[in-house]
Amino acid sequence: MSTLIGYVQSARPDLTNRQMALLMLVYLTDGPHTVRGLAAKLRVSKPVVTRALNTLGALGYLRRQKDESDLRNIFVERTQTGTQFLEEFAGLIERAEKNGANRQRSKQDESRTTH
Repeated sequence: MSTLIGYVQSARPDLTNRQMALLMLVYLTDGPHTVRGLAAKLRVSKPVVTRALNTLGALGYLRRQKDESDLRNIFVERTQTGTQFLEEFAGLIERAEKNGANRQRSKQDESRTTH
């Protein structure tokens, strides 16, 4: 819960679940990624992916690139800004896990001293 609270309180833009799922799919799976392929993997329509890409592209987290060999295809590519965003988000999760583990140890230590 503290991870989400930290994220909400940060200056980072709020992403929808679909946008975050799309972003993570592109960053955590091997490419090349196409709008059609991403829509199939997420089991949503191409317009849903396109709308999410519009936002993620405006934020600089993903980039569209035309397939020069087949102009009907659009590749979706990672960006440095998107990598940085996900690294910072991972840092929030790691800190929350570490704080949770520390609280758990403190409770265990406290329990041992009172019994």
